[in-house]
Amino acid sequence: MRMRRIRNNKVMREMVQETTLEVKDLIYPLFVVEGENIKQEIPTLVGQYHYSVDMLDTEITELENLGIKAVILFGIPDNKDSTGSGAYEKNGIVQKAVREIKSKHPEFIVITDVCMCEYTDHGHCGILDECGVVDNDTTINYIAKIALTHAEAGADIVAPSDMMDFRVRAIREELDKNGFKNVPIMSYAAKYASSYYGPFREAAGSAPSFGDRKGYQMDFHNSNEAMREVELDLDEDADFIIVKPALSYLDIVRRVHDNFNTNLVVYNVSGEYAMIKEAIKQGLLSEKIIYENLICMKRAGAKLIITYHAKEIAKMIGER
Repeated sequence: MRMRRIRNNKVMREMVQETTLEVKDLIYPLFVVEGENIKQEIPTLVGQYHYSVDMLDTEITELENLGIKAVILFGIPDNKDSTGSGAYEKNGIVQKAVREIKSKHPEFIVITDVCMCEYTDHGHCGILDECGVVDNDTTINYIAKIALTHAEAGADIVAPSDMMDFRVRAIREELDKNGFKNVPIMSYAAKYASSYYGPFREAAGSAPSFGDRKGYQMDFHNSNEAMREVELDLDEDADFIIVKPALSYLDIVRRVHDNFNTNLVVYNVSGEYAMIKEAIKQGLLSEKIIYENLICMKRAGAKLIITYHAKEIAKMIGER
């Protein structure tokens, strides 16, 4: 088939594009901290900020004006302990942030990250046993409790990122029995033990104080394992599936897309963001690379993209 005339005409090229990216496809991560009147740039994530709850209204208004319809919230408490109690307090930092956003922007979609690493004094994603190993079965009870407090605060979607086995089922049961049957679960189903998370861990203060997370996050050598993890989470009633990281794991995104009929989300993580921003700063790449990268994620099969580039992309799309 001869395509040269189409390729040489900009309007025709746009008419036959197989993959598109729209602002509604973007989910913007927000980091919320205790205190007042705080909007402080995160050193490891240039262009991203820590916000106190009272500063969220302005930020959400800006996102709405750009056409962005959803955020995912990460809370950073002042105090941490061995059981991450700040994560499931009724008046915890995420719970306060959810109530603030929904009170002023009721139609805006608020997704909450459900995990314990930002809240534990050891930085791991669960409750430790006497040997210092995360106890999966004990932890999922806490994870379900956290998700419930988020739903009670008004969260539209809860997103467990802890990677414990059977936590989706535990959350679904806890939500259902407390009257939140219509709150969906966006599961980090294929979350790899990746070096791309470094800037996020600095931003969230969530680096483990000892060891690593390879015991519960996935081995990046594996692909079939991701298919099993996704299948298990869908069997437990996950409504969305997240693959994380995104840019370096497009083969996994494609396999999930081809094998499962689900709402597929990718997380364009902090390390991917930071290295692109640095390359642009150094003049090695054009800002156009951001759009190209996100199109690659959509082409691989992603329906939604969690990305720190959301504002930049929204502006680019608006100018096209």
